[in-house]
Amino acid sequence: MGKRKPMPSAAARGAKSRPKRPRSAKQGAELREGNPQLPEHDDAETVDTEPRAAETVQHEKKSNGGFQGLAQSDEDDTEDELGAPSGDDPGDTVNKGNDCFDETETSCSFHRHVSRVITDEEVKALTKQNSKFKWEMPAVDIPRSKWVGTGEKMQEGCDDHLHDVKGKLRDYWQHTLSNHLNSRMSFFSLCNSYRDIMHCNKKPFYLKRNGVDSSTMDAYIMHALNHVHRTRDVVIRNDAKLRNDANRDISDDNTYLDQGFTRPKVLFLLPFKKFARRIVKRLIQLSPLQQKNAMGPFKKEFGESDDEMDVPEHSTKPADFDLLFSGDIDDHFLFGIKLTKKSIKLYSNFYSSDIIVASPLALKRKIDGGEHGKEKDFDFLSSIEIVVVDHADVISMQNWAHLEAVFEQLNHLPSKEHGTNVMRIRPWYLDQHAQYYRQTILLSSYLTPEINALFNGLCFNYEGKIKMVTEYAGVLPKIQLEARQVYERFDASSIAEADDARFDYFCNKVYPKIQDLDEGGLLLFVSSYFEYIRISNFLKSKEASFCRIGEATSQQDISRSRLWFFEGKKKILLYSERSHFYHRYKGYKSFANLFIAREKRILSRACKYARRIRKPEVQCPFFSSGPS
Repeated sequence: MGKRKPMPSAAARGAKSRPKRPRSAKQGAELREGNPQLPEHDDAETVDTEPRAAETVQHEKKSNGGFQGLAQSDEDDTEDELGAPSGDDPGDTVNKGNDCFDETETSCSFHRHVSRVITDEEVKALTKQNSKFKWEMPAVDIPRSKWVGTGEKMQEGCDDHLHDVKGKLRDYWQHTLSNHLNSRMSFFSLCNSYRDIMHCNKKPFYLKRNGVDSSTMDAYIMHALNHVHRTRDVVIRNDAKLRNDANRDISDDNTYLDQGFTRPKVLFLLPFKKFARRIVKRLIQLSPLQQKNAMGPFKKEFGESDDEMDVPEHSTKPADFDLLFSGDIDDHFLFGIKLTKKSIKLYSNFYSSDIIVASPLALKRKIDGGEHGKEKDFDFLSSIEIVVVDHADVISMQNWAHLEAVFEQLNHLPSKEHGTNVMRIRPWYLDQHAQYYRQTILLSSYLTPEINALFNGLCFNYEGKIKMVTEYAGVLPKIQLEARQVYERFDASSIAEADDARFDYFCNKVYPKIQDLDEGGLLLFVSSYFEYIRISNFLKSKEASFCRIGEATSQQDISRSRLWFFEGKKKILLYSERSHFYHRYKGYKSFANLFIAREKRILSRACKYARRIRKPEVQCPFFSSGPS
C-alpha cells in the first residue's frame, strides 16, 4: 500500500480553494471483490456483472464538467432517480414534514450528524477522552440495568421514534412489524442518536431469550437501512440536479458535499456464518425493496435452515451450547451487499457495496493481502460510518486481536483513487476526521476488559457514548454443591503489570501449598492462552504431576488427560477457558461432579472389596442416595 499523503484542513483550503474542475480521472480495471468462496456464481441478480465498457461509458459522462464517480453512483441508481428524485415513492411526499425530505432540515438526526464540521479543539478533547458519563436513563425490559451516557441527555418517552426515518421505510416497518414495533424503538432511538453504544447485557437467542435478542438485532438493522437509504438518496438527488443543470458551479455549494472516499458505509462484524445468515435474512425482510431473489447462492453457501432445526435430538450438552454451535460455525466469510431502489444484491463488488458483512478473521486476512500474497487492498474501509459488532463475547473466544486490527484500519485515507468525485467529498473526510463521525455499536452478553478497552480506546464519536450498567444479583446462591470459596488478593503496580504479578503470586504463594498436598483432584482454570502456556511451562520445570486440556490439544490427548485425572494418576488438571467454551465435555455437569464421580469409583471399589471379605456393614453412601 502506498504512502498516504497528508491532506490540508478545511480551514487551510479556504472556501474557494478547491479546484474548479478536475479534467478527468484515469480509471484502472476495477478489481472484482466477490466472495472468494463463490467464484463460480455469476448471476446478474446477485453479482455485478455488467460489462466494464458499459459502466465506463455510463459513469464517465461529465456532469457540470466534473467526473461522476463509479463508486458513489451506479447504473441502477441513475435509472431509479428518473422515477422519483427523492428516492421514495411519489406518495411519500405527504410525509414531507416528518421525513426530512429537505436535507437542510436540522431536526433530521442523519443530516445533523453528517453536516456538522468539528473543530481541531473538539478533536483534541475527543482524543484525551476526558468526557464522563454524567446522565442516566432506565433500560427498558432489562432488569437492574440502566443506560449512562456522555454529552447531552437523550429525551425519554418520545411519542414517535420514527419521525426522521425515510417515509418508505417508515410505512413498511409500521406494516411489517405491526405490534412488535414498540419493542424495537427503545434501542433504535439509541442507535438513531449516532452515539457509540456498548450493550453488554444482551441475552442472545441461544439462551432462550429470543425476543430481546431479536428486538435489538432488528433495531440496529433498521438503523443501518435508514442510514444507507439516506446517504444514497442525497447522492441520487444531487446527481439529478447536476444532469439537469450542466453549467452549475458546485465548488462553493456545500449541499453537494455528500460522499466519502468510497461507497461502503456500514460494516457488520460477526463471529460465525450462522449469525451472518441470520442478519442478512432479517435485513431482506425489513427492506421494502421488491426484488428479493438474491438469496439462492447465499443459501447455498450459508445454508437456509433455522438454527433450532439443527440441534441434536438426544444431546448430552447444555441447551445453550447446542443452539450456539448448531448450524454453520465457519468463522471465515466476507461479502458485500448493494442496495438500490429496485433490488438487493449480495456478493457485490466491495467498492460498489453499501454494507460489508464479515468475520474479523476474514477481514484481517483481506487487510494482510490474503493467503496468496496479493496486493493489499482495503480502501473500502475508508468511509465506514457505522460499525456493528454483534456477539462480541463469542469473538473474544476466537481471536480478539483480529477485531482490534480491523478497527485500526478503519477510516484511513485510501491509497488509490476509486472513482470518487473529489468536489463532492465531505470536508471531515478530507480533514482525516472520519473516525470521529463513525458510530460503533458493541453488543455482548457480558462485559470483558477487552470490550471495555476497545470501547474506550478506539471509539471517538463526537456525538458521545452510551453504555449499559447492570447490577448483578450474583450466582453463589445458585450453586447446588456447597463448596468453600476462598479469594486471595495480590498487589500490582499497574494494569500493565497485572499478568506478571498474578503469575508471580501463583508461583510463590499458591503453588507451594499445592505441592505439599498429597491428594489430587486439583483444577487450575485459566482464561488467557498466554497464562495457560506460562503455567504449563512452570509446572514442567517443577516436575509436577499434571495434565492439561487447551483449545489446541488434540482429541487423543484430551481423552488421555481426562482419564488420568479421573483415575487420580495426575494430581493437577490445567484447563483453559476457551477449551471449555468450545467443548463442554459431556458426562459431567461440572468439574465438581467429576470429583464426586471419582470418589464414587473409589468407594465402589471399597464396597466390592468389603463384600469379598464378607463385611456387609460397609456401605457406599454415594450410591444409597442416587446420583447428585
